[in-house]
This record gives sequence, structure tokens and C-alpha cells, in this order.
Amino acid sequence: MSDELTELEAKLLRWIAASDFEEVAWSTKNAAKAFEVSDDEIYDAVAALSRKRRETFQVFYKDGSLHIAAEI
Repeated sequence: MSDELTELEAKLLRWIAASDFEEVAWSTKNAAKAFEVSDDEIYDAVAALSRKRRETFQVFYKDGSLHIAAEI
């Protein structure tokens, strides 16, 4: 697998880094709507980012919700 990001992954990474999903719960539906893609495409992009950018991308569960943090 290449470490290069797809266009969607790069856009999503920038969006997550600029947002506060570390404190505010993540919403896949909202992300899919914002990027005009399916929920599955967002899930695939988040999974890819967790592999490709493991040093600067974190997905965690807190207080009953999924949270995501990223640095660029």
C-alpha cells in the first residue's frame, strides 16, 4: 500500500486537523455530506489515514462517542 494520500484523504485530513473532533464527537454522516461522498467512502478514508498517518492521526472512543484528532 502506498503512503500517498488520495484526494479525499488529503482533504479529509486537512478538515479534521482544522476542526475540533477531539472534543466534539465525530459524525461520519456530517463528513460524508460535507464532502458529498458516501458514509463508506468516509470510513475507508479514515481507516486509510489511521494507517498512512499513524504518527499524526488518532481515532479514539470517549464518553460513548468516536473522536478524531489530526495534525498536519
